[in-house]
Amino acid sequence: MDVSAAEFEEKLPRVRELILACDFVGFDMEFTGLHSAFPPGGQPSLYDYPAEWYQKARRSVQQFTVCQLGLSIFSSENPNKYVAHSYNFFLFPATFGQMDSEFSFQTFSIKFLTHYGFDFNKFLKDGIPYMNEAQEQKLQQGLLSGNWVVHSVLEKDKVKKVIDEVTCWVSSAVEGESVVLHDLYGFQMFEIQLILRQALQDIWTVPLGSEEVMVKKISPRDRWLLENRFYDPCRREQILLSARGFTNIFHTLVKAKKPLVGHNMLMDLLHLHDKFYNPLPEDYEEFKKNIRTLFPILIDTKNVAKAIWKEFQFPQASNLLEVYEVLCSDPARTSSSFSQYLDVLAAYVNQVNLIRARVQKINFSGMDDCTNRPPLLIANVRGWPGVTAEQIYQELRIHCRFDVQQLRKNQFLLFSNKFKDVKLVLKVYKTHPNLQISLYHHWRHSTQVNCFLQICGIVASWSLLAFLLGNSSSFAL
Repeated sequence: MDVSAAEFEEKLPRVRELILACDFVGFDMEFTGLHSAFPPGGQPSLYDYPAEWYQKARRSVQQFTVCQLGLSIFSSENPNKYVAHSYNFFLFPATFGQMDSEFSFQTFSIKFLTHYGFDFNKFLKDGIPYMNEAQEQKLQQGLLSGNWVVHSVLEKDKVKKVIDEVTCWVSSAVEGESVVLHDLYGFQMFEIQLILRQALQDIWTVPLGSEEVMVKKISPRDRWLLENRFYDPCRREQILLSARGFTNIFHTLVKAKKPLVGHNMLMDLLHLHDKFYNPLPEDYEEFKKNIRTLFPILIDTKNVAKAIWKEFQFPQASNLLEVYEVLCSDPARTSSSFSQYLDVLAAYVNQVNLIRARVQKINFSGMDDCTNRPPLLIANVRGWPGVTAEQIYQELRIHCRFDVQQLRKNQFLLFSNKFKDVKLVLKVYKTHPNLQISLYHHWRHSTQVNCFLQICGIVASWSLLAFLLGNSSSFAL
């Protein structure tokens, strides 16, 4: 079920109820971009440790935004049957008063979304607002100050037109008369009322449905009574509830503490933190700690599928659709009870797949395992003048993918996150005439170690020469 801003308020109570009563929640997100090409060298690399990868991904998350979030809420009917309620929420950053956002589009991501029929009109025109805690605090400060300002050019034009109309009307109106303003959408309903109430002390506003506001001329006494009554649709709490938008569902997910299931979900977790909780911290370990507090149980089906294919004769599948098709194609697998699947998944809780880094997963329950990784290789080139890292990459790409980094002239570091690829290139290039590939040894190949040894050699040579010259002088005396 697609949900945009027009239906969100109506659907919110039911979605909250389902989340609080469910057994687990599956989710997926779509973004306006993944990894920024700027600054140069900012793309994730197989050389990156998790903390280095995080710093690069953090910059990209700050640059792009979430355009859709899908939730599948699973509740058990019996030990082997689950019912799923699925929602696709179109999202758009909240723009309200002085609060505004900037984000980028990445061509590849837009082409990908277009290929799968993504509705950009719903995203841009009717996306559900959201904000994190830092943005909400700024909005609260603006509401408390009472000095309401509209920064959007389009909104300013709309507000100016409405104020001119109401000011012209109120000058000749008598107490008790009213006028209705039409074609107001989203936060315009709040902004128009706040600005009119601030500018004109002898009027009051009342929303009529979702697109109209009634303006009524009243006495100062009635104005005071209305400002101090219990319920007012323009009260701070009501405005904050509407401005939070989808963040209200995020808060429910955090409160429920249900298992959160995703496929290749690390970028999703980064955006969840940044867009709905707080801006991503600089410290990688702090990010891990925050996510563990927000969502104590994480299951990444990408990591599970990669880990169990040997042990359980599970065909290798890269995306979620392939995993689903494999499970559905084997009656023996589909006949297993769900509790048996949960027993297998227990070993992979809070281990999230990591793409293009020195390790293959992040452990949100403790320290990352940086020991079980393929060895670094070194390529020595002969008879290939002016060779570049890109040319070495294209040469190896025929067989498998390596990240290539130039160490010195005619010498390149090669890194892969797959043991089988390391074994393959060592075998293929064992007798190659121009490209000799071997295991990298830090004490032998490191530029720093070589420089240190050269300095030590020079110092030792001069020391030996000084010693010999000193002894020669002694003998001469």
